[in-house]
Amino acid sequence: MPELPEVETVVRSVKPLLLGRTLVNIERSPFTLRTPWQPAWNRLIPGCSIIDVTRRGKWILLELSLPQYRLIVHLGMTGRLLVQQKSTARPAHTHVIFGLKENNEELRYLDPRRFGSVTIARETDSARFPEEEQLGPEPFDLTVKGFSESLMKSRRNLKALLLDQSVVAGVGNIYADESLFEARLHPQRLGTSLNAKEATSLRKAIVKVLRRAIESKGSTISDFYFGNDESGSYQDEFRAYGRTDQPCKRCRKPITRIRLAGRSTHFCDHCQR
Repeated sequence: MPELPEVETVVRSVKPLLLGRTLVNIERSPFTLRTPWQPAWNRLIPGCSIIDVTRRGKWILLELSLPQYRLIVHLGMTGRLLVQQKSTARPAHTHVIFGLKENNEELRYLDPRRFGSVTIARETDSARFPEEEQLGPEPFDLTVKGFSESLMKSRRNLKALLLDQSVVAGVGNIYADESLFEARLHPQRLGTSLNAKEATSLRKAIVKVLRRAIESKGSTISDFYFGNDESGSYQDEFRAYGRTDQPCKRCRKPITRIRLAGRSTHFCDHCQR
């Protein structure tokens, strides 16, 4: 599933192509996404302009000129958001299409596995969006005190805590493993076992790893592509995730893989004691 760096990469790729553009119509495939499309939405969009494209956690937010409404997109596991010429054949699994008034183009949402969603929310609903989705702070907004307290009061393991979107929004399996490696913390350690210095170290590691990943335009392992079939390159920098039995880049001991918090978890049992 795309995590924060991949979603941020998509936002940065489509934002210059969408700002100020006018939506003229909506088409949909007969297949239902994670959240069913509401027929009433068809009447809201035509004539609206896109005034901003932002990200919150793993969600893409398209702010509209229509007062009190916004488009909210979640890429699920295999979703893509593309701006393409109408004359370009629509790729397979294109499920939502917004016609754009200018340049004979369309905004297309593709999703082979259909675990993602495209919805329209009122401002009053979308204002509650972070709370309803139980989204915690953005990684770049974490305070030392708040993050440390979230960790140190919990008896869950660190991997589970980092996957909990109410603790920190946008971090998933890949960047949890990479951040714990960066901080030299074992994923099975309980939050209550940390001291303030270790919690601060983990906070810094999360920010450092995510910034590096954004600079590399995310990680393309199997399904993540953006723009004109462009791919990220951060997978070439992995130091823990997906490197089972390969030598640790610090100590040369083999990377260990276990199942933790329902997910494959990779770490160095020597460096992350």
